[in-house]
Amino acid sequence: MAIARQTILYDGPGGPFEGVAAWEDAVEGTRPCVLVLPNVLGQKEADNLKADALAALGYVALVADVFGQGKRTTLQSDDRSRYMDELNADRPLLRDRLAASLAALKALPQADPEKAAAIGFCFGGKCVLDMARAGLGILGGVSFHGVYDPPSYPSVVPIAAKLLICHGWDDPISPPEATVALANELTQSGADWQLHAYGHAGHAFTDSGRAGPGDIAYEPRADRRSWRAMTDFLERLFA
Repeated sequence: MAIARQTILYDGPGGPFEGVAAWEDAVEGTRPCVLVLPNVLGQKEADNLKADALAALGYVALVADVFGQGKRTTLQSDDRSRYMDELNADRPLLRDRLAASLAALKALPQADPEKAAAIGFCFGGKCVLDMARAGLGILGGVSFHGVYDPPSYPSVVPIAAKLLICHGWDDPISPPEATVALANELTQSGADWQLHAYGHAGHAFTDSGRAGPGDIAYEPRADRRSWRAMTDFLERLFA
């Protein structure tokens, strides 16, 4: 198995943007496609590895860039949330950049544009939910330890995209009341949704670089179980 990677430059509001695509090079023809939405730090190698893993499952994946080419931060940055904060303050702009990223994914020659999904981590989990709320063209999405506050604009009704929310029950950023509020929102919006909550897991439970203890830390059981849940979800979604 040979996983190919390619840097993808694409346009959009406030662009240009730079993402990374991955696919199984030996497979001919088009295949379902998955947009990977990064956390607060933006596109990085950890996200590229998620795209590689999706490629190994038979999909073509694109790690999205919603911040802009060259706009990245690190955990050590004093202003690591600066680009995320700008988009949190302008959710319509975030929506439009997500639409541009989805268009770039669907334009890949390996991608079947009729079979698209999105997955996201932390801020990227919010992005997945916003794509569904805005009615962007995905069949479904998976939010890993996402952030659940709704945008300023109204959601489409019904929400057509099927949703899987993988949630650490001890997440201080999305506490139980926020999780229940999301469940109520998705129900009222007519979405086909499911919630997998993992005990003894907090925020960032998929991030192997965030060693515990603490409530923002890697949790290997939740990481393993949520990836398995995502794998099953995508198989059913694209069947």
